[in-house]
Amino acid sequence: MAHALVAHSSAHPSPPPATAWEETLARVTSGDATGLAAYLVTLDEPGRRKVAAELPGYVTATARTAGWREWARQGRPLLVAGVACMGGASAVTAWLFRRELPRWLDDDDVELLLGLLRRRPAEWQADVAHRIAARMRLPEPRHWEIAAALVRETGAEPPDGEPFIVGWLRRVHPETTGRDPLLAAYGSRILALDALAQTPLWRVVETVVHLAHEGLLDRAAVIDAVVRRLLRDGPAARAELASLHDRLDLDLDESAGYARDYAALLPAGPVAVADVALAQLRRLEETGRLGEEPFAEAMAALAFRPEKKLLRAAVSWAGEAVLRDAGRADTVLGALATIFTQDTLALQERAARLAVKLAPQAGPAGRETIRQAAAELPSELREQVSAAYGGGIAEAAPPAAPPLPVSECPPLPPPIASPEELVVELTAFRWPPAVWAFERLLAGLAEWSHRDPERLRQALRPWWQPFGPGAYGHAGREIHESLFTAVSRAFLAFAAPERSRKLTAQEPGMRRRPDAPGAPELLYRRRALELVTPFEEGTGYPVLLATPTAGTGHLDPSALLGRLERLEAAGVRALPADLAQALLRLPRRFAAADVERAGRLTSEAGRTCAAWMRDGGMPDPEATVTLRETAYGVRLEAWLGAPGPGLPEEIRALFEVQDGHTYSLTWWPLALPAHRELAAAHLVGYLPWSMDANDRQTQALTALARGDGTLGAATAHALVCGMGHVNPAERAAATDAFLTLAARGEVPAAALSDAVTALVTADLVKLNRVVSVLDDATQAGAHEAVWAVISGVLAGLLPKEGERPRAGAADLLAAGARAARIAGLRAELPEVAAVAGRKGSSRLVQEARRLIQLVA
Repeated sequence: MAHALVAHSSAHPSPPPATAWEETLARVTSGDATGLAAYLVTLDEPGRRKVAAELPGYVTATARTAGWREWARQGRPLLVAGVACMGGASAVTAWLFRRELPRWLDDDDVELLLGLLRRRPAEWQADVAHRIAARMRLPEPRHWEIAAALVRETGAEPPDGEPFIVGWLRRVHPETTGRDPLLAAYGSRILALDALAQTPLWRVVETVVHLAHEGLLDRAAVIDAVVRRLLRDGPAARAELASLHDRLDLDLDESAGYARDYAALLPAGPVAVADVALAQLRRLEETGRLGEEPFAEAMAALAFRPEKKLLRAAVSWAGEAVLRDAGRADTVLGALATIFTQDTLALQERAARLAVKLAPQAGPAGRETIRQAAAELPSELREQVSAAYGGGIAEAAPPAAPPLPVSECPPLPPPIASPEELVVELTAFRWPPAVWAFERLLAGLAEWSHRDPERLRQALRPWWQPFGPGAYGHAGREIHESLFTAVSRAFLAFAAPERSRKLTAQEPGMRRRPDAPGAPELLYRRRALELVTPFEEGTGYPVLLATPTAGTGHLDPSALLGRLERLEAAGVRALPADLAQALLRLPRRFAAADVERAGRLTSEAGRTCAAWMRDGGMPDPEATVTLRETAYGVRLEAWLGAPGPGLPEEIRALFEVQDGHTYSLTWWPLALPAHRELAAAHLVGYLPWSMDANDRQTQALTALARGDGTLGAATAHALVCGMGHVNPAERAAATDAFLTLAARGEVPAAALSDAVTALVTADLVKLNRVVSVLDDATQAGAHEAVWAVISGVLAGLLPKEGERPRAGAADLLAAGARAARIAGLRAELPEVAAVAGRKGSSRLVQEARRLIQLVA
């Protein structure tokens, strides 16, 4: 009986009790952070040490292999486990900042972790708070809520680091900050923080105003801090701080103490700051409390401002100030002389009228200043000033045109010098993608996989281990293809061919995630992905044909021939996309010796190259650009003629043009450096999607201009898209491209005029932005090319009789006048003459009259 009982018991044994780590792991994988916290506080010290010892290795191994959903579920329980079980303040802090674990927590997560931290001694909690504060970085101070709660609860010394203070400022509130124990430590430093702009300034302003009103912050110290901060920030000063100054409502005595500071704010402060400073100076001057020196300094500074609003205010104040004190006439006249040089006709008229009015009060210095400056005025205004100041003021000679700058092409980066350097570069190949990093990686892979394969495999082992399909675009039943995954697949095929073959075997039944990369980007992807097969099969590929030899993307013909000869000697067949890209990077003309050398090649790729060189490469396709109405507005589309016979399939694919958004546009001209119009046809469908984004995609225009090949409608429309970008820094790339083309005598003026007219009329670009680019090009010396473009758009963009002028039309005429004056051009402009002959004195009519006077 006893034997039977024993046998029965052993047949169904009870499971052994789970270890502390097994129980922890079960709760981690289920995502149960709250239950895990409750469990861990029941463990004894050895149990917690065991869990703490297992955690780092588990995170390292699992973070790379788990899917993102699974890892997101485990992240917060893992944070809980480390905080509960690790012993030292340093270890707990390091765990909170592990890069694999969640960076941002909700209120429940923070309270859960604080509950665990509060079980430790107060001194230990204060130590953790200071360590967390020391690890914080801007722009997002990580785990600020945890550190702040511990500092407040333990009464610890508030941390001195700026990220912690910024975290506090992001949470200030007018009604509660007065009761915050951190106010005493940070209140006097609020406006001195370097990172003040990274706070919600509108709320900071409301809080500071409230605290100053309640006497919790010293009013005089706040006023001084505001003024000092506005001076310190200069052009970067924030409008919110100007508003804070106004909200403090300074009396005259307080303002008088800062008169010199207000004058110093005028030259470079933003308009909002200049408005505040000017208002203070005017009220001081009106009450007789502004000395001559700060008055003169303010007048001189305002006269140089580009903003019409401030210039109008300067002329108005100048007239009123002289009525109050005639002794300031020469100071005012000096400012008016500067405003004469402002290229805005309405401002010149106002300044000239006031100068004529003040002529009887002018001293010798003021009269001479006005006479010299008046030479720059349009003829009608110059004659009025001349009559008031003694006559004989001749028209100034037009400014000398600067020499056109030639945009220098950046040099190529050096080839990768070792397998170890190759792995470093591969690890650093991240967002945003860099084309030269891509080219160096593929060239380095081909070179070192042939030159020292074992050394390269050894160097790559930490890169791909532990293996996870997600790193190579495999996500469930989908393949997410990108430039990154294409490069990773090529390297994996060499480093771990057995792993790569398994991925390849899975791919036929998988869905490919749709995107709109564009044919040039697909060519780059194919070049990386076609390396997978030779590496999986063990044959390798000793040299890439398509690696460029110049920063424009061009490939020297002799370099390509040497690479083809090397492939033939090794008995290796050229890869199709590699060969196609190499041909597209060749120049448009070939030396006879290179053509003869190519004719001696015997491989299929060699014969293709020989035919390409013999026939002079690929003829430029003709591009047509159209505007199409869609449910989402007007869209820009490019069309290419049919490819010629005999072209490789990879090149024929480039004649299919799409549209959409991608971040690789700067790569595309470098793939087609001898075929600019073909590259531009692809850019046309994508650049409009980037016109409101600061993603640097307009830099593609600079690379496009440095290439070769015909220029037509596609290039013109791509360039105008760049001119119409919302961001002046992005438009600068269009200016650089225009200047490069002008320096080479290649500006397609007629096509550009047509493109400007079409895109402005369709409201796809704003005329004033295009004009700003043309104006910048004029100042840089491209005035003749600018005039050729502007003169071509006047008929299409100036308003007909009875039509309302479009925004920017007056700016267009003014830009044309600047270019025409420098170039000394004469022309008949019936469209402009019709506008100039209309009644009224609107700016459009005035600018039309000025332009007609210049070119008649």
